[in-house]
Amino acid sequence: MITNQTKNQHLFWRAGFGPAAEDIQKFSILSNKQLYAAIVNASAAKPVYIDVAKNIYDGLVKGIGSVINMEEVRKELQDNNKRQQFQKRSREAIKSLNIQWLDEMVNTNAQLREKMAFFWHGHFACRNLNIFFQQLLLDDIRNNALGSFKNLLTSVSKSAAMLAFLNNQQNKKQSPNENFAREVMELFTMGRGNYTEKDVKEAARAFTGWGFDITGEFVFRKFQHDSGSKTFLGKTGNFTGDDIIEILLEQKQTANYITRKVYRFFVNENVDTENVQWLSKRFYESGYDISGLMSDIFTSKWFFEEKNIGKKIKSPIELIAGIRRLLPMDLENDEVQLLMQRTLGQILFYPPNVAGWPGGSNWIDSSSLMLRMRLPQLIKENEVFAITPKTDDDQQMGMKDETKEMVRKKADMKAMRQNDRFRINADVKWEQFAEQLKDVPRENLADVLESVVLQTKPGSLGEAAVQKMADASSRAKYIETVTIALMSTPEYQLC
Repeated sequence: MITNQTKNQHLFWRAGFGPAAEDIQKFSILSNKQLYAAIVNASAAKPVYIDVAKNIYDGLVKGIGSVINMEEVRKELQDNNKRQQFQKRSREAIKSLNIQWLDEMVNTNAQLREKMAFFWHGHFACRNLNIFFQQLLLDDIRNNALGSFKNLLTSVSKSAAMLAFLNNQQNKKQSPNENFAREVMELFTMGRGNYTEKDVKEAARAFTGWGFDITGEFVFRKFQHDSGSKTFLGKTGNFTGDDIIEILLEQKQTANYITRKVYRFFVNENVDTENVQWLSKRFYESGYDISGLMSDIFTSKWFFEEKNIGKKIKSPIELIAGIRRLLPMDLENDEVQLLMQRTLGQILFYPPNVAGWPGGSNWIDSSSLMLRMRLPQLIKENEVFAITPKTDDDQQMGMKDETKEMVRKKADMKAMRQNDRFRINADVKWEQFAEQLKDVPRENLADVLESVVLQTKPGSLGEAAVQKMADASSRAKYIETVTIALMSTPEYQLC
């Protein structure tokens, strides 16, 4: 029988980044619906804008004052040296954006909002090295993550980051560029095979003139727009880009495509067609209300069925955030998390391609699984770990070339690189974690810890395997060593 605690932990892993230490006791008391109502309420507030680029122009342009003259900046950046300096600063700032958003995933009570934003971050995959554009896109996604998919799609489609990434700044009536139009259909709305090449060409014509200025603001360049008649998905008219988005949202296939992708991410890689059809119909009829779709999922009885619990492979971000949430800790140098992301294969703001991260079993290979299982021990003991550099530096956030420089700059950084070896240097607040277990009798600690740390059936791991790594010299040591032993199992890779 699946316990109420297991169901609530399942909900928190899927609607957030896993339970925090202070959540442990409440999971056996609250009903699933009560907990979900609390999760929704915590995510209702407008997110605070994450701004890491405030001072990026300092030293690049003299005499700007408190108000940045963007035209002056544009002129200055025509200088090759200053442009390179800006690009370097922008690249560094994206690392800061990565760390600050990851901290938000770990620490915020708005777990559902940030988990949905994380999903949309992969759905609207975008790699852009302009920090202003990238953080504006993140803000669009976080603000619309639980709202209307129409508003989210429109906002992302008009963002400077996405328009630049998909080359629509070059889409003009005399020479249409089809890249943006194709991806809007293939990746953002309907999915491949549900439109023709003629539809792509006609949509590209409609999106001509969509661009942005140096501040990242959307600009419609009417003299570059093809205002002629177009036929798209069976409709004819003098369509603009906004018209194309409206027509795409009229297609039930768009609701089907989004719902199926949401289901695979939040419920199960093995899609239940009947459930998806029911969800898709309601999503479409609601006018693409994302909150309604997620409520339909997280309050359904089938969501809590055994076949959906403990079956999802955690992405690297989910793994890192989940460990940090359950075990309160301070990291001596936050940037070591970039190295962990790189080694595990998922760096925020650096998707591998326009389709984003494939997920599922793609997260696991022989080398990544070994590191995943060693990671808890590395955190506990502050041991050195080795990384394997990737061959595509464009997917590494520049780490391949910049890591040694980063180390030299930071005198206090003890996560030193020596032949591709690093030290995490985490100060785990074990007393905060142990405090949540103070009422648990010593003889029951192993079973309780297993039920808290893992989403597998109680007792399925085998007590002998855990006890072999346990230090029973004190209650505190026992809790530490058993928790780390559980986190170091293949079962902990699942949620």
